[in-house]
Amino acid sequence: MIRKLDVKNMDTAKQVLDLQMASYIIEAKLIDFYDIPPLKDDVENLRVCDEIFFGYFEAGEIIGLISLKHINNIIDIHRVAVYPEHFRKGIAQNLLTFIENLDISKQKIIVSTGKNNFPAVNLYLKNGYEITGETEIAKGIFILNFEKEINRNPAL
Repeated sequence: MIRKLDVKNMDTAKQVLDLQMASYIIEAKLIDFYDIPPLKDDVENLRVCDEIFFGYFEAGEIIGLISLKHINNIIDIHRVAVYPEHFRKGIAQNLLTFIENLDISKQKIIVSTGKNNFPAVNLYLKNGYEITGETEIAKGIFILNFEKEINRNPAL
């Protein structure tokens, strides 16, 4: 089950931070770069950020999350995280699909991930996201930028 999270709530923010740290340390290892922003967060940063969070729940516990911002006609995904013990169960896929179907007024989704974060790169590519560029964030460390046009007018 996926539902909106209130990260202004201290307990929710703590749960999100724990999940985020567990998940993003795996990305840091994959890309061999530990200075990624989600690993620098604390509860207060989460409570005041202007992202919209959704959690994936199993047995009443948050085991996956996605966050986004709305910028004009764009959904900008900022975080996708799943507890490592729940990797490869389709949770990130379910969260991404949920966001893609969330708001019919948006025309495009953008997201970025580490170039060597192959599980995330593959997730976006298999879902029709196109690589729009890459950014070197530190010497030899690259982030891939993706976007997907959302076609709300199905062919007849």
